[in-house]
Amino acid sequence: MAKRVLIKPIISEKAEMLTENHNKYSFIVDRKANKIEIKQAIDKLYSVSVAKVNTIVMPSKQKSRNTKSGVVKGSVSSYKKAIVTLAPGEEIDFFTDI
Repeated sequence: MAKRVLIKPIISEKAEMLTENHNKYSFIVDRKANKIEIKQAIDKLYSVSVAKVNTIVMPSKQKSRNTKSGVVKGSVSSYKKAIVTLAPGEEIDFFTDI
């Protein structure tokens, strides 16, 4: 059974600035995936050549919000983030399928 390495791309202001200025793309990936598996998955899915992969494990955070019944406390689970640098001249367009 093949595991799903890439979960979803990160679309945020900071991620868009990295894309525009440095040709870097951010993805949420499987916690057990290594850099080689991430590189192969992006090569296969988007047909681009990856120059470099950096990974970060984002820690979980405690969150609370106010509701009618009082304060609700919970947590956001931790996840692994990959920042992928593509070769010069390569790009990924996430919005073509929309």
